[in-house]
Amino acid sequence: MKPAEASTPSETEVQVKRSFDAPVELVWRAYTEPDLMQRWLLGPPGWSMPVCEMDLRVGGKYRWRWRSDEDGQEFGFSGEFLEVAPQSKLVHTQVYDPGDMGGTMGQEGSIVTVTFAEDHQSTSVCTTIEFATQEDRDAALSTGMTDGMEMSYQKLDGVLQSA
Repeated sequence: MKPAEASTPSETEVQVKRSFDAPVELVWRAYTEPDLMQRWLLGPPGWSMPVCEMDLRVGGKYRWRWRSDEDGQEFGFSGEFLEVAPQSKLVHTQVYDPGDMGGTMGQEGSIVTVTFAEDHQSTSVCTTIEFATQEDRDAALSTGMTDGMEMSYQKLDGVLQSA
């Protein structure tokens, strides 16, 4: 598949679009089942996701945590699901926990909207992250976030082929 396309549609948003060669049911499962997420949502090589907790319902909470295999440093995200429309849309809050990695992605967190659309056994995923301010958006972008997303998406391609 072609690499993810990242854009900044407004002063406070980052949007990332990517297609996957799999039916929407399978891509949805990869985004919502912890055992599958832990196989692909990893970013650069040398990272694991030891914590992937999700209560997938409106008002349900989630907590994701990554660990460097090299030095044990960790960071994570947590939040609450605001909308859950199976095989169509996920909306959740997202608060960055810098752990011992440091850095910031904004003080107030963000709202993440992920939409799924199937077309002939291919599924397009559009992720829009809305930050509180342009400074928060720019801080998140400076982390290499979109490059890490594409690395994860490449892993997801393999998970989808083996599922």
